[in-house]
Order: sequence, then C-alpha cells, then structure tokens
Amino acid sequence: MQRRQSSKHSKQPLRVHDSNQTDLSAWRKEGSINTEKTVQNQQSPSDDSKHNSLEQAVRFFEKVQDRVSLKKSEGLQKHLSTVESIGLERGLPPEVFDTLLTVALSGKLADTVNTRLLKSLVPASVIPESSVVSSVSWLCVSKCTSNVQLLFLRWLITMFDFIDCKEQLHALYGFFFSFIHDEKLCPYVCHLLYLLTKKENVKPFRVRRLLDLQAKTGMQPHLQALLSLYKVFRPELMSITLPGKMKTYFKNSEAPWKAAINAVRRRNQANSPISQALCLGTAQPQSRKRKWNAQLIIPASSANAQNLVGNSEKNSANDFFPVEQLQAFTQLVENIHCLEFPSQMGSVLTNPLLLHYMNCNKDESIYLRLYYWMGQTLQEECTWCVVENSQYEEEFKDFLEIIYKAECFLQEGFSSCEEFLCRSLPLWDGSCCRSQILRLVSWIPLSSFSEMKSHICDPLAQLFFTSSLYFKCSVLECLKELLQNWLNWHVVRLDSESDYQFRSLNTTLSGLVDGIAELIHFVGWISTVALRLENNCTFLLYFVLDFYEVVCDMYLKYNLPLLIMPPAGVFYPALLSMDSVSLNQLCYIMYRYRTNLVAAKENELTKKKKQQFKFSSQTYQEYNQYIIAMVGCLWTSNVFQKDNHPQGVRLDDELLKKTGVQEFKNSFNIVYHPAMMGYAIHFLQQACPDDPTFNFSLIKGKKWNWYLDYLYAQGLEGLKLFVESSINRVSQASQNKARNVEV
Repeated sequence: MQRRQSSKHSKQPLRVHDSNQTDLSAWRKEGSINTEKTVQNQQSPSDDSKHNSLEQAVRFFEKVQDRVSLKKSEGLQKHLSTVESIGLERGLPPEVFDTLLTVALSGKLADTVNTRLLKSLVPASVIPESSVVSSVSWLCVSKCTSNVQLLFLRWLITMFDFIDCKEQLHALYGFFFSFIHDEKLCPYVCHLLYLLTKKENVKPFRVRRLLDLQAKTGMQPHLQALLSLYKVFRPELMSITLPGKMKTYFKNSEAPWKAAINAVRRRNQANSPISQALCLGTAQPQSRKRKWNAQLIIPASSANAQNLVGNSEKNSANDFFPVEQLQAFTQLVENIHCLEFPSQMGSVLTNPLLLHYMNCNKDESIYLRLYYWMGQTLQEECTWCVVENSQYEEEFKDFLEIIYKAECFLQEGFSSCEEFLCRSLPLWDGSCCRSQILRLVSWIPLSSFSEMKSHICDPLAQLFFTSSLYFKCSVLECLKELLQNWLNWHVVRLDSESDYQFRSLNTTLSGLVDGIAELIHFVGWISTVALRLENNCTFLLYFVLDFYEVVCDMYLKYNLPLLIMPPAGVFYPALLSMDSVSLNQLCYIMYRYRTNLVAAKENELTKKKKQQFKFSSQTYQEYNQYIIAMVGCLWTSNVFQKDNHPQGVRLDDELLKKTGVQEFKNSFNIVYHPAMMGYAIHFLQQACPDDPTFNFSLIKGKKWNWYLDYLYAQGLEGLKLFVESSINRVSQASQNKARNVEV
C-alpha cells in the first residue's frame, strides 16, 4: 500500500474519471460535461428535489454558530435527515465534506448529531484531501469528545482509499503518532499509521515509543502490525523478534459505513452510462466492494489526456511517474526506477504491469501491505464465515478468481490466502465457491506439512470422503497442481545462483523433500479409501493415476531426490481395471518409475562424492514387487503364483480351480484381460475373418507379435514403452528361476 507522493500528480486524473463526481451546482442541475448530462437525463424530479434539499442542508450547517438542541430544532432534524438519506442512498459530492466534517468535529452540536453526521459521510466519488486535513486540525483544539474522535478515525480508515491524494495527509504523520498513548484510540491510530507509513517515517524515537508501549501493554496485534512494518523498512533499528505468522492485526473499522458504500456503489453502477474508464488497458465492471475495485483509472477524454501530458512533464522533473499513466510494458521498463505503488494495493491484483513490477521489486513492505489488505478483505467478506455476506457469493467468487489469476501470473502463492484457508476451511461446506477455493489450495506456499495437514488437509479429507465423486476428483486435481507448483518452485530455486530464497523462506532441501513426501503419502491414503468407496470407479482412477504421473518423474524432470511408489490400493485397482486407458496409464507410470530409478542408481555408482539423499532399498523392493506382478499378469500368466506383494493377488491353485474358470492362469494377460479383450476381438476379426468363434488361443507365436503391433497402432503408447523396457529382462529373469529384478 505504498502511497503516492504528489497531489499534483494524482489529484487531476482522479477528479475526472467518474461522471458522478461534479461540483454541487452541476450535481444539482445540468452541467456542461456530456457524461453528466447522460446521468442527469436519467434522474427523476424526485432526484432534483433531493439535490435542492442537500444544498439547503449544507447552507444550514454552514450558518450554525451556537450549540443547537436536536429535540428543539425542527430545522436541524430536517436537514440532518436530508444529509443522512442522501449520503446513505446515493453518496455525497466532494464539496460538502469540508462543511460537514467541520460541523461534526467542532463541538457545536451534541454527540448524537455529530455521530449521525459522521456515519452519513459516504462519498459518491472521492473525498478532497483538503477537507480531511482541515477536519484533522479540529483534533488539535479538543472541541469534540473522545467518542467522536474515535468515530472520526474509523471513518478516516474506512474512507482512506476514497481520498483523492495523500501528500498533505502524510505530512500529518507525526500528529497522528502523538495519539499513540491514548489507550482508546491506539488501535485505530496504529491502523491509520500502518496505511500512511513510509520509510522516512520510521525514526528511532518512534520505535522506542512503540517498544515502551508494548512493554506496558503486552504484544497487542495493532502494535505488532506497526512494528512489523517498521522492521521491514528499518531492520537495524529493531533487535526484537516478532511472530512470523500474520494475524488479524486490526479491528474492522468500516461496519457503520459498509452497507451504505455498497448501496452507493450499486446505484452509481446502475446510473452510469457506458463505462468511460480504462482500467489499465481492460475495462472491467465495477464491483460493489470498494476494496475489491480499487483499480487505477485514467480518464478517456482528449482534454484530460492533455492534462496528463502536462503532469507527465512535471513528473519527469520530480523523478516520479504516476502509476495511473502506466499503460504499456515499454513504459514500465523506461520508468521502473521512478514508480511507486498506489495507495490501493488491491489495484495491483488486476494490473499485469504492476504485477510485473512487484515481481521485480524486492521491497518486503509491498508484500506486507498487500497481505494485510488481502487478509482483512478475505476475512471480512467470506460468504460462509460471515452470515450477512451469503447473498454476495458471486462477487466473492470473482474476488477469489482475481487472487488466483494474480498467483498464476506471479507463479507463487500469497501467505494471506494460506492464513484465510487455514481459518475458513474447517467451516466450509465444500459447495460455496468450490472451484475458486480449490484453486487457491493449489497455490499454498511451501511450508511445514504438519501445520498444513491439521488446518487444510484434514478438513479437506473430511469433505472428500463424504462428498460426491466430482468433488473427489476436483480435490485430487488441485492436490496434483499443488505438487507441481511446489516442484516448479524447487526447480526455479535450483536455477538461481544464490540461495537467498531458501533462507528467506526458511526452506531447506530436506524440508522440501519431507513436505512433498508427506503430501504424496496423504494423497495415496485418500485415494485408496476413495477407490474403495466408489467401487474402483474408472473416472476417479484417472485422476489418481494423473497425480502419480507427476510423482513418478520427480527425480529426472524436477531434479528432486525423491520417488514414492503408489500404494497397493491404487496399483492393483489400476492393474485389474476393466478400462484400457487406466491400464495404459499405469504401464506408462511404471515405465517412468523404472527410468528414474535406473538414473538414480547410475548416479549413485558414478559419483564419488557422497550424496546427501539416496533412495531407500524399500523403494526398489516395492518397484520389483509391482513389476513382477505386472509382468506375471500381462505377459507370463503366472501372477497368481508369482505375486509376492503382501496385498497382491497371489492365490492357491486349488482355490482358483474352484472358481470354475478354465483358463484362470491366462485371465489377465494382454489377450484375456477385461480391459484388452475388445482389442483381441477386433484383432481376430481382421486376422481370422473366416473364424466366427473368436478363439483367443490362436493369438500366439507370430500372431502374438502381430497382436502387439496392433495394440501399439491403437495408441497404447504406455503399454509399448512398458513392454519394450521391462518385459524381456523380467521374462529372462523368470526363466532363470524367477530372480528379482535388480535396478
């Protein structure tokens, strides 16, 4: 949430982008701007009446000199109601804020009136900075009560992104800091300072005062937030260790104005003509949420474009380039040394140019500000955690989608999303925003799996076992993407010459290996249970095997010293599946396992230097057991005799004879296998067109080889790779008294 430095640079573009933002007279009658005419043509006579009433109300408050009783003054009651109704329904124009803020903070009226005035101050467009600065000056003379001061600070925090520029407000940083010792105001003062803080604001005396206050009151969330930001800007000034996990630092300040902001936003949307805004190259509909729609907007008219050119010349002299004018990648490259992030950090998420800049910028305060904003918004707007938000599910989906697209663009997850998922998944029903939530899960940053398991995996597992087949497949797909993202992160860090990223994320190679291994074991467990629950459904099996296609290639493709075989509850359902796609997929997976294990064994033998990680003998043993079972099943027809896996299909001949199946030994070879029988029938139709009996025993000798070529021609590439890499050596081993295959 870096702030803009110059009011000259940011004020002009923001004053013209919204057709609802005009002066009070133009707001009351037809103005000269075409877009204003369009809006006003849509207004009814009752709207004109409200405009006149608002002007009268403002004039009344301007003339208030002495204390007026609300109960005894009908005029005060009338005009206060007018301001409330217009402010809460349609928002107030910029020009009225100076007068109304002065009245509310001057102490001329009772606290009841001042409170009602402050709660009605909802802008239709923006709030002039001069009005805010003028109102802050009233805090110096102690005319208003502490309750009104507190409400004003909450209003200022809520409306922070509506203020047209922040230069003069930044100059008041020291004044706001002076309220830090007020126990009642402190949480909100810290919140406001958090929004205003720049590096130049972090001074040794302020750090000392905050630390002294913390020693007296304990580690309060709002103090921790401000100290965390100070430590990012000036780490040399702070020697204490702050908690690493981000908490909900600040209380919700916008409750009194939230509904009104939403109502004004919706009304302005309904009355707005064709969108005049160019939202950084893409015109997008305005959201009901100010926070979600904090996009940087540039004007579209030629006159305004000329103003931008003039501002650009001034900016170059001051070595500053406003991000509102950033429209092309070439501009980003040319001005990357003089850019500053906007006040509304949410605007970064929808702007690819600013995402590029954020990816290049190493300033940790950028991420700290973005994570704070995002964490607060996710918590406040979650549709299943906050009951009154349930009606806004579609808009919350859009917000989650924006976050997901930003994560994909940056190729890394946001820690604030992980915090949100940890808090909200235990309450999630698995239905609301399903696609968006699972997508966010796939971008969880690499961290300790033990923490992730208790807060994310366990709630997911409970929903997984009790939900539909489609939900199970969706969870498996998102966990596969999570594994791929972690592996890609590992590859990128390996390519880096420095290990800075490893240190900054407190992630070692052993920690990475352990975390990924636990994730794979977790997926193996839920997959085994799910296949049993769904009677080895082919559709589900496809997603399970798709996950293990990533696992089987981790050593060669991602340079990770780890290979984990699928559990028997996955391997055998795939081997005995009635679907040729699953069988072919399993053959390819086993081929890639063999390729990776052979490469690992060769590296162990050729490298003289002792390696930190080696595959365990159990991995090789499991592979050998599986390969013997596959060859015995598909090729040598002795799976019932040779399978030595504890959960395998080894059966006594006497028991098999009782089944009544004549050729039980051949039941699962590539001719008789239920998944391959269709191919065998079509082959016999072509090879022996005169024989209508479909005698499978004819497929032997040369016809066996012809049958293999026929299968390869049908696209069973996985089967081909498996046969060519494993069958001959295993067949030879079986002929040599069934010795185990040594990789």
